Amino acid sequence: MHQLQRLFWLTGLFSVVLAAAAQADSLEVSAVSETEVISVEELEPSADPAPATTVEEWMSQMEAPAPPPEAATDLAQALTEITNVQVSETADGLQLTLEAATPLAEPQTSVVDNALTAEIANAVLSLPEGEVFEQFAPAEGIALVRVTELPDNRVQISITGTEAPPQAQISADAGTLVLSVAPGVATATDADDEAIQVVVTGEEAGSDYFVPNAPSTLRTDVDIRDTPSSVTVIPQQVIEDQAATNVRDIVRNAAGVSFSNSNSGRQERFILRGFQAERFRNGFRDNFTSSITEIDLANIERVEVLRGPASILFGQAEPSGIINFVTKQPLREPFYELAFTMGSFDFTRPILDFTGPLTADGSLAYRLNAAYENAGSFRNGVDTERFFVAPTLSWEISDDTELALEFSYLDDTRPVDTGLVVLSDDEVADIPFDTFLGEPDARLALEETRTELYLDHRFNNNLSLRSGLRYTAASETGPRVGIAGNSENDRNFPVFESISDVYRETFTAQTDLIAEFNTGGIEHTLLFGFEYANISREESNEFREGAIIDIFNPSRDFAFPSELEPGFEFKENTDSFGIYLQDQIAIFDNLQLVIGGRFDTFDSESEFDGESSEIEADAFSPRIGIVYQPVEPISLYASYTRSFTPQGGTDVEGEPFDPERGTGFEVGVKTDIIPDRLFSTLAFYDTTLSNITTADPNNPDFSIQTGEQRSRGIELDVQGEILPGWNIFAGYAYTDAEVTEDNDIPEGNRLPDVPEHNFNLWTNYTIQEGDLAGLGFGAGVFYVSERAGDINNSFFVDGYTRVDAAISYERENYRFGLNFQNLFNAKFIEGVRGRQEVYPGTPFTVIGTVSVEF
Repeated sequence: MHQLQRLFWLTGLFSVVLAAAAQADSLEVSAVSETEVISVEELEPSADPAPATTVEEWMSQMEAPAPPPEAATDLAQALTEITNVQVSETADGLQLTLEAATPLAEPQTSVVDNALTAEIANAVLSLPEGEVFEQFAPAEGIALVRVTELPDNRVQISITGTEAPPQAQISADAGTLVLSVAPGVATATDADDEAIQVVVTGEEAGSDYFVPNAPSTLRTDVDIRDTPSSVTVIPQQVIEDQAATNVRDIVRNAAGVSFSNSNSGRQERFILRGFQAERFRNGFRDNFTSSITEIDLANIERVEVLRGPASILFGQAEPSGIINFVTKQPLREPFYELAFTMGSFDFTRPILDFTGPLTADGSLAYRLNAAYENAGSFRNGVDTERFFVAPTLSWEISDDTELALEFSYLDDTRPVDTGLVVLSDDEVADIPFDTFLGEPDARLALEETRTELYLDHRFNNNLSLRSGLRYTAASETGPRVGIAGNSENDRNFPVFESISDVYRETFTAQTDLIAEFNTGGIEHTLLFGFEYANISREESNEFREGAIIDIFNPSRDFAFPSELEPGFEFKENTDSFGIYLQDQIAIFDNLQLVIGGRFDTFDSESEFDGESSEIEADAFSPRIGIVYQPVEPISLYASYTRSFTPQGGTDVEGEPFDPERGTGFEVGVKTDIIPDRLFSTLAFYDTTLSNITTADPNNPDFSIQTGEQRSRGIELDVQGEILPGWNIFAGYAYTDAEVTEDNDIPEGNRLPDVPEHNFNLWTNYTIQEGDLAGLGFGAGVFYVSERAGDINNSFFVDGYTRVDAAISYERENYRFGLNFQNLFNAKFIEGVRGRQEVYPGTPFTVIGTVSVEF
């Protein structure tokens, strides 16, 4: 494994040196345009070669010098793919940049009303955003910038002014077309002519409920509709409209994701497709850092949910899928926001979000997110105090290279809350939901730091690199008090107390190399990467038990019969390494094939009270998928994927157990109901988890790996904008998750915490025009059906329906919001973790938020 570490450091160093040395010079030729009709006086031919059509040609272009300008002159009239569109604000207005592999034809321009249009012949759009690029109000005096594809291989640029048609200058160099745009000045005639006034609706009110791609989850900037898996992105606007203050408020918007438990109030865990969902942040595994805290939302930009076995991209994982939290990044334009949230149960939370450039050219930018939370709870005595700060720096070394450094610090203090208990009649104890069966003064303190470094470099239009390093450290100290077992009389329960000291460190490195090339008429997007992770953990505690709590008349005067005594000492060090390769192949314009695989090695050494043990495992995880578009708005897909999860322990012969293996089959259909606005995914899946340890019938003190569990079902997700200002985020999931093979658990038992039916609906409407413009209304319904409380199905918890509502008002740089959660004060069990940890749902809650941007 030390050899793997050295390999990683050498590869990482090589990546940084190679990226720094790969900067390319650019030619700049400009032409001045007239106000109403703009023409380019001179267009320099591109120095870039034509796109490769074979692997040999692509490799030779990487090594050979660029052809002379004369060789590229005739390419200007060839069909050219526009691969990137960027809009940046300038002192005079804005700059619109179009990038292509070969020179673009001279644009033909005209002015209609308040819009300046430029039409480019022999060109098509090949953008991550799809076939339309648009930005609303990108600069003062500019209402809309829109780039769209027209029939007969034409691309149209439309720039609309708020009061008058804009003015522009056009310049071009090899494969790049730049429009420097200044707002037009309205004349008296223009001011009086209502026919040319422009009203931009939808975007200013925050109607973007649909994000078409998830690059940090899919590892490539491929449109979601071109991916053979079900992916849901929950954007910032949904988080804001719902006034989400914790993770469960966000992920409930994804079909099939349900709350499982909160790990004694320390970390929220979720069920997806019948199994526990793994948590990631910016593509790095999050539960490696600590399993004892929630994610703070102050610097979370969006949440990406990838369903199904995901080991090919993320290594060891349950076969359910992953939940990836994407952090906010620095902006090149100044943005400052202060917000204050307060609500029921003494909840207060001020936050700030500052970002902008640090240099005149904007190459160096920062972002600072911070939050302080002081909150009570409907659970008597459960109070939380936390402080979070996350500064980020981004350095654009060149147009092709960016280096980003992220840091965060979290301090969180709260008591352990294990919820309610189940009695011998297999019913949850009939006590008030606000009854806390713990000790308010027994508070655990967590400190956690994260440092992440990212390097993004584009060698050329066909080859790019992304490398990331992360180091985390987390410590937890303090007492725990909770119920230790069952009661003999369904009233007096035994109580334990422990004082723990836990320390965790992680180091993780990832490198992805993405190449785009052609072999004949077939297009390839090739992903090659590796990941190395080291996790170390030390834990010790003092322990005592013997006290009693009367759950119907709880007292905090616990009478322990003895003093705290040394409990256990535990140390663990884990190394894992994975290497993966994936090729997304566009066989035809409407047919794509995805094929790939990943090989992982895993080595864990642990010591428990002086006794050592070791786990070694390796696994290969393949992936095959296909996407077919019978018509442009519809994508049909099918996939086969596998996952693995290492297991500890040995069988009767002392042989270590093999990893658990997940196998997933999935078919589905994705539909652009309204192109680039309203999107849906319908998925059918069948997932099997095998190699589960179960009792050895011939040796009762040992286990064998013959157990199997299966989950299959249907999921439907719909998100986006129905009409200007009217947004929706909805989903439904049917999940049939059961034990299919076991020597101890009856076959057919339902898997714990898994509802058969799960429905979520959130819709929001914001008035677009008139005196009430900016006034918004939201409503949500969330339904979860009955769930088994444990794998033995010894008890069940009832289903529930929760109704939410919201009202908000946004004007200029102010926003006011009032959210009503559990509007009808439903009484329900939200999650469960065995008979001694049953989590009641929060009753009717009011949350008010005010924010100001300046």
